Amino acid sequence: MGALTISTWNINSVRLRAPQVSRFLSETKPDVLCLQEIKCQAAEFPERVFTDAGYKHSVVRGQKGYHGVAIISKHPIEPVDEPGHCRHEEARVACAKVKGVEIHNYYVPAGGDEPDIDLNPKFAHKLDFVERMRAQFAKDKKRLTKTPTVIVGDLNIAPYEHDVWSHKQLLKVVSHTPPETEGLIGALNAGGLTDAMRELIPEPEKIYTWWSYRNRDWRKSNRGRRLDHVWVSPALREGALAGGRKALSIREDCRDWEKPSDHVPVTLKMKI
Repeated sequence: MGALTISTWNINSVRLRAPQVSRFLSETKPDVLCLQEIKCQAAEFPERVFTDAGYKHSVVRGQKGYHGVAIISKHPIEPVDEPGHCRHEEARVACAKVKGVEIHNYYVPAGGDEPDIDLNPKFAHKLDFVERMRAQFAKDKKRLTKTPTVIVGDLNIAPYEHDVWSHKQLLKVVSHTPPETEGLIGALNAGGLTDAMRELIPEPEKIYTWWSYRNRDWRKSNRGRRLDHVWVSPALREGALAGGRKALSIREDCRDWEKPSDHVPVTLKMKI
């Protein structure tokens, strides 16, 4: 039995934070790095940063301005069809197969500030995206029982009570409203998927992967949310959980680096 280590990180501009990416790769050395919000077109992607670090294989779904996702790998990549979850055809999903494991890298829409589908088209778009995820996972449920699959990324929803600093205060704040949390949990369950982070660190322990730039001292206030996720299919569940809690890393220290992303990288080492 082999192993596969996967990291996921909303980098919030891969060109701006290329030095942070290089440092993370040198320290953590994952087999695969999934990036979200790369904020560049495919031709602008800083490929040299990754090839110099030993990551010669990639799938880049770029887009001018915002969005954009990429899968970077030490090992050869096989192409995998990408689902059409985004009704605006934004670059929000990248898929690939590495060492026999399907990897689906997601960047779910943030949803704006107003949690009302009639007043806020961005929120309506977000809920539609999540519903499309649910429908696709339900359709693929039988295949997922046999195909080792990991779904990672910035899902922009903190689904459980202890995934946010204050459940009561954030119930009407986009990322933790009932329509979002119920929708995301519904998508998870539709595919018979496992939320690996919550299996390894059960509630009521808090887990955060994002802290707002608005917090002057993010560590002192510690008003975080768990927006970044690692889900696995039934075929991968045993291997994903085999290493226990020590196999999961949430690099909070990266939030202290110079010019940090507001997200921190999450890494899971799995047996395959």
